[in-house]
Amino acid sequence: MIIVALGNPGKKFENTRHNAGFMAIDFFAKKNDFPEFTISKKHEALISEQDNITLAKPQTFMNESGRTVKTLTTNYKLQTTNLVIVHDDIDLPLGKIKFSKDSGSGGHKGVDSIIQHLGNNHFIQLKIGVATTEAKAEEVVLQKFTKEEQKILQEIIEKSAEALQCLIENGLEKTMNQYH
Repeated sequence: MIIVALGNPGKKFENTRHNAGFMAIDFFAKKNDFPEFTISKKHEALISEQDNITLAKPQTFMNESGRTVKTLTTNYKLQTTNLVIVHDDIDLPLGKIKFSKDSGSGGHKGVDSIIQHLGNNHFIQLKIGVATTEAKAEEVVLQKFTKEEQKILQEIIEKSAEALQCLIENGLEKTMNQYH
């Protein structure tokens, strides 16, 4: 299984809404004693591997995430049904998560890039709600979380890690039943 978290590299983007995927995978990796992430130039990503699970954080910037996903799935000869994309979702309320399979991008440019590079949408998405009261998503996704929002975010990051573990151990159907 390959779990790819979407976000933007660099200090400038740390703790922004668009980097909720990176935050979730970092927490998951730490909680499950994965080795430190190391750079893979071939995949343009930070990678950590353990027990037939590869965690990846593309370093291509959000809108080019598909390049990394394509090289990973090709290199590992992985069926996209064993691919999980973890990303922020501006249409989901802060504090909510949602799994989907074989679905569109919902306007998320990183997911758009993945669908374009793979030529299909046959993968699992774990969407992390980051909605705010702001009007335009384009302006909001690069905003940092407020102090109050950070408390809610931490709870949902922990819940995301639990949900990913459930997915690995029990499959998508049981996970969706438990976490929706």
